[in-house]
Amino acid sequence: MKSRKLEIQSEYDIADIEIINKQQVFNGFFKINTYTFKHRLFAGGWSGEISREVFERGNAAAVIPYDAGRDEVVLIEQIRIPAIESSSQPWLLELVAGMIDKQGEDSAEVVKREALEEAGVTIDRCDFIMQFLVSPGGSSEAIDLYVGEVDSSTAEGVHGLASEGEDIRVHVVSRETAYNMVQTGRINNASTIIAIQWLQLNFQTLQKSWL
Repeated sequence: MKSRKLEIQSEYDIADIEIINKQQVFNGFFKINTYTFKHRLFAGGWSGEISREVFERGNAAAVIPYDAGRDEVVLIEQIRIPAIESSSQPWLLELVAGMIDKQGEDSAEVVKREALEEAGVTIDRCDFIMQFLVSPGGSSEAIDLYVGEVDSSTAEGVHGLASEGEDIRVHVVSRETAYNMVQTGRINNASTIIAIQWLQLNFQTLQKSWL
């Protein structure tokens, strides 16, 4: 019996795309660019010209604050107005996160700063998990995801920057409770689901290395 390959490597990369034109069609709090391009086809040759609008939000960093000793995670709750289009509950339980909006800024420093601003906690060790694309069919945004070591007993209250319209409540729950909320759908945003599922698979390794 032949062994299965563990990874699938694409035969194409960015060099197999021809950008014919890139035009900014909206420039507000976010940006939208229209790309006109061609790309190589799996069957050989090149595609015709394709036009796609791309939502340019910028890249972000997110962290799941985890207290390995107490086996607890820190989540934040805030209103997300786009959620009203698909849910009756637009106050979402989320990770601490922030945009990487300064030239040359390290994403680990972003999550440490945001942890203080949004949850009032200090991150000690900060381990990189992965980078993932949020919605690659229409957005360029990528998120650097981390797990951060915190003392969950210090996490409480309401935080956020009033100047940015933030109203953020902190919640501390057990790892199992967080995972159950993913299973029931109470937690329904991608970055938080990914982080909690990763933690459920890796918490024992973290406890051995952190404690």
